[in-house]
Amino acid sequence: MPSSYERLAELLDPASTVLLTVECQQGVVGPQSALPELAREARTSGALGNIARLVAAAHGTGVQVIHAIAERRPDGRGANRNARLFRAAERLPVQQLPGTTAVRVAPPIEVAEEDLVVRRLHGLSPIQGTDVDPLLRNLGCRTLIVTGVSANVAIPNAVFDAVNRGYTAVVPADAVAGVPSEYTPAMIRNTLALVATVVTTDEVLGCLGPPRRRS
Repeated sequence: MPSSYERLAELLDPASTVLLTVECQQGVVGPQSALPELAREARTSGALGNIARLVAAAHGTGVQVIHAIAERRPDGRGANRNARLFRAAERLPVQQLPGTTAVRVAPPIEVAEEDLVVRRLHGLSPIQGTDVDPLLRNLGCRTLIVTGVSANVAIPNAVFDAVNRGYTAVVPADAVAGVPSEYTPAMIRNTLALVATVVTTDEVLGCLGPPRRRS
């Protein structure tokens, strides 16, 4: 019977694996974040650094990277207003306006030329109603590694949407963050572990193997 490590290595075949970063943008997890508590947790927990490690490894091993970015037009046109979260976003001191620093991927994550960046103006999910799903299908994706913020809303949405669309979701527990800090492990243990393969960043890195040239 294959070990759990062997099963994970099979899941993470670079030819059919995509790494998704969720809202790892400067206006969310950067020093000038609109959500300073979340930004602080993403950095002090090590999640942001682990995401950067995973992205660097993906670049070296031929795993496609997609960065999902949340934006809002200055006039708010097309944005949701049907939940308290959306109405609160209208009043935040830092707005995620298209073309601004706030919607650039935050360091230490590096964006490579071959990465795909998908931007959305509405909703809670980086997958539902965006280009992510058709891109995954065109890329031949079977396994989606989900990383980023927040464990409160967007990460569960991404995992559920991926599973509902037939992808296998892999969640490196130390590469996602939410608030308060104790909520994230509880949510992963009691919710995401039921539908996703929960691992660590080091386990993913160990399975990806040495860098290879993309064919």
